[in-house]
Amino acid sequence: MIELSVTDAVAEIVLAAPGKLNALSLDALRDLDAAYASAEASGARALVLRGEGRAFCAGRDIAGVDPETDDVPGYLGAVEQVMRRIAIFPAPTFAAVHGACLGVGLGLAIATDVVYVAETAKVGSPFANLGAMLDSGGHALLYERLGAHRALDLIYTGDLLSGAEAVAGGLFSRALPAEDVVAFTRERAARVAAGPTAAFVASKRLIARLRDATLWDAVAEESRAQDALRATADYREGFAAFQQKRPPRFTGR
Repeated sequence: MIELSVTDAVAEIVLAAPGKLNALSLDALRDLDAAYASAEASGARALVLRGEGRAFCAGRDIAGVDPETDDVPGYLGAVEQVMRRIAIFPAPTFAAVHGACLGVGLGLAIATDVVYVAETAKVGSPFANLGAMLDSGGHALLYERLGAHRALDLIYTGDLLSGAEAVAGGLFSRALPAEDVVAFTRERAARVAAGPTAAFVASKRLIARLRDATLWDAVAEESRAQDALRATADYREGFAAFQQKRPPRFTGR
């Protein structure tokens, strides 16, 4: 479920499926895209994205997904659509990240202007256990900020960064105690909403031009490679193991 409210020119979008750690199905992605469109239409001068419950977003909701018939291009196309919607939102955007920030959740953070994270948040790629690959722009973020060796270390092992480590590595804006991150993000968004929006958006567009070639090229390549991986035995095994709540048994095929 996606919730939207607008108060004093600040829009707040909430990923509100805490029982699933706010993992996103295709329908939820479409609802999220619609929420950003509605926030834009409201004339909001700043926007906050956050997750309800124990996590920001644990990635894709793969409950019931059959790898044999999975529409990977359709799903990842919807992810890119939402990321692009966030990236071009005509006002400053903020994310308050706590708990799991994985896969698609990481992509949402990547596309957001300013990201404040809980010191104890868990950030990265759990795809090593799925027989799949990091997507949603994660390769671009990890390589640009951490370098090739550290990026591949995290991808190969599936190890996650804490929020404090992610900020120390330059991934996000600031790390805070978990109990403070939402209030701090709301206060910053409210302050920015009272500022010179046109000037902020001009800076946002300039930064976007410096960033976008690498990011969107990486997203497109991730989508192509992820679809190709769907045909592998390890991809099918990874999904089956996750759904059956057991360790995967990969064969390298």
